[in-house]
Amino acid sequence: MCIISFHQGDHPTYKLIVAANRDEFYNRPTAAANWWEDHPQLLAGRDLRAGGTWMALTKDGRFAALTNYRDMANEHPNRQTRGEIVPSFVLGDDTPEAFLEKLHQNRAQYNGFNVLVGSVDKLMYYANRQGEITSVPPGTHTVSNAFLNTPWPKVDRARKMLAEYVHSVDIVDVDVLFEQLALVERAPDDLLPNTGVPQELERALSSIFIETDRYGTRASTVLLVTHDNDVTFIERTFERGKFKNDVTFTFTLED
Repeated sequence: MCIISFHQGDHPTYKLIVAANRDEFYNRPTAAANWWEDHPQLLAGRDLRAGGTWMALTKDGRFAALTNYRDMANEHPNRQTRGEIVPSFVLGDDTPEAFLEKLHQNRAQYNGFNVLVGSVDKLMYYANRQGEITSVPPGTHTVSNAFLNTPWPKVDRARKMLAEYVHSVDIVDVDVLFEQLALVERAPDDLLPNTGVPQELERALSSIFIETDRYGTRASTVLLVTHDNDVTFIERTFERGKFKNDVTFTFTLED
């Protein structure tokens, strides 16, 4: 997943609002979001090559989401898959702090990543290239392929759009969030980050919704959790930039 915007902690209706895009190579096999057969309490999409996932929620409200940290000069193909981190947390019973401390001790086993772990009530953040475990304060935040709230143009835009919208309404219209996730406008060259990829690719990756010949946004996900623990989870999948399917899950979290 390559951009996650979320709002937590101070909305009158929702304890957690998430709008996120997962970007991946088009030929990487993926299963759409569903309750996993081998772990029926876990709701998530699935990477069918490595078996992990990028965002997951359990029936009792454990939540995690992950993005890669883009630093091509320090990518190594034989490191452990980052997609195992999300299910490892949500299927376990470690506190977020304990889980992230263990992850920090093993941080060198993975290529760069950002991860949010916790519950629908409170999230913690960790990036292995940064090494700090932090509690995410209330409000609106966005993480892409640098650190949390790094001021890349797409991050600033996504964060501002979500913040302005959620502060203007008591009831979120999921279509508005999907519209925000579908924006294809690219950043001007003078504002592009330098992450070790050619400038043409850097330019293509600067939009919130990405579409290139071989790589792009494969899924957009909206998650809403009310203060009554009612959940709406919608995943919209794409095939080479074109709409493919929506799957929707509504349920109430277990005590």
